[in-house]
Amino acid sequence: MKIPRARKRLRQNFGRRPCLRIRRRAFASDFVLNFRLWTHKLRAVPVLCYILIALGAYLLGSIPFGFLAAKAKGIDIRSVGSGNIGATNAMRVLGKPIGITVLLLDALKGFIAVCFGVMVFSKMQDAAGSAPAAVVLAQAFNHAIIAGICAVLGHNYTCWLKFKGGKGIATTAGVYLALAPGPLLIAFVVFVLAVVLTRYVSIGSISAAVALPTAVWLLAPHNWLLGLVTTALGALAIYKHKGNIQRLRAGTENRFGQKKESK
Repeated sequence: MKIPRARKRLRQNFGRRPCLRIRRRAFASDFVLNFRLWTHKLRAVPVLCYILIALGAYLLGSIPFGFLAAKAKGIDIRSVGSGNIGATNAMRVLGKPIGITVLLLDALKGFIAVCFGVMVFSKMQDAAGSAPAAVVLAQAFNHAIIAGICAVLGHNYTCWLKFKGGKGIATTAGVYLALAPGPLLIAFVVFVLAVVLTRYVSIGSISAAVALPTAVWLLAPHNWLLGLVTTALGALAIYKHKGNIQRLRAGTENRFGQKKESK
């Protein structure tokens, strides 16, 4: 009599196929357990990983190529032109070849910083163990975003020049060439059109700073972290142009092609 009662209890709890239901529940519990172990490992990785990526990307972004190029010619670029260490002022003060070189180097350090973030995460992830591919890809992209924003902050607030750096336009372009080339292309087109129509590089930069986060939010695939970071970087870029905005309102901003900029 005990065996039929046991079968009856199994059917009440698991249906007419108790063995199959038990296996399904066991499989589900094993999957949940394994997923929790994976997420626990992934949570353990970022603690050190974020620190390494943030520090490395900041130091990479903090290299002041414009300042170094001018220093090699015996010029302190902070005291001439607009006083900015970026590519636009370098082009005015040092000429187009050096200015273009500074532009490319500033963009390159942003691109390399993103690659550095992915590389560090992949090394740390290999040490932590296996995880679902979709989870790893999402985590790698988030680490790349952190590396990108730290590189831009390093350029804007370089520790080598008392935390007074550039405006981050070229470095941001390098970062988004790696992270989101589609929105970057839209922002570049907006930049070119604004400069061609107004002859003001500052208006082009501000227009691109608005266009880039707009394109990131509108274009798929959507990533909320990328959208928030891009919005913050766009606002920071506009804030860094506050001197240009004041000169535009006063009518003293230099147009593209002028060698010197009024203060």
